[in-house]
Amino acid sequence: MRVEGFEGKPYEAAGDHSPPPDYPFTGEDSEINGEGLFVPPLNFAMVDNGVFRSGFPDSTNFSFLQSLGLRSIINLCPETYPEANNEFLKTNAIRLFQFGIDGCKEPFVNIPEETIREALNVVLDVKNHPVLIHCKRGKHRTGCVVGCLRKLQRWCLSSIFVEYQRFAAAKARVTDQRFIERFDVSNMNDIPITFSCSKR
Repeated sequence: MRVEGFEGKPYEAAGDHSPPPDYPFTGEDSEINGEGLFVPPLNFAMVDNGVFRSGFPDSTNFSFLQSLGLRSIINLCPETYPEANNEFLKTNAIRLFQFGIDGCKEPFVNIPEETIREALNVVLDVKNHPVLIHCKRGKHRTGCVVGCLRKLQRWCLSSIFVEYQRFAAAKARVTDQRFIERFDVSNMNDIPITFSCSKR
């Protein structure tokens, strides 16, 4: 682990409804009436209180990420973080936790259990919140971390897999789901009560 101190789509009209006249049709438009637009990273979603997930953020997503007031980012990719991203982290005093997990395709998928555990420990420490978990597309590596977090939150497997498949879609991997199913949470610390899904 290395510790250091995001694709929007055009509006598509549904049915006979027309889009508002000034609505931007391309990702190149960054303002409406002089105000900057917030563009979330690919596959962005809230996981729980203070925990978010997404694909790899880029400069078009920085304003959106800034609005979240992030304290930490967990990057699950092994590649060096881009200079623009590092500058964004520095400017906004966001801590980077990097867990380099190689992105492989089946049947050569190797999910390092100890690395997933280390990433989960960062997620579980509320001092790191708000935190964003991301990989390249926000599907497989991120899906495994979130799936294992759901096991800690005592979600049933069918609900965990529904959430995983919502983000992975046609790219869902049996090996990822098998890993989540077999992941042993018994030797991990209890989940903090501040997590919304764990309140009793």
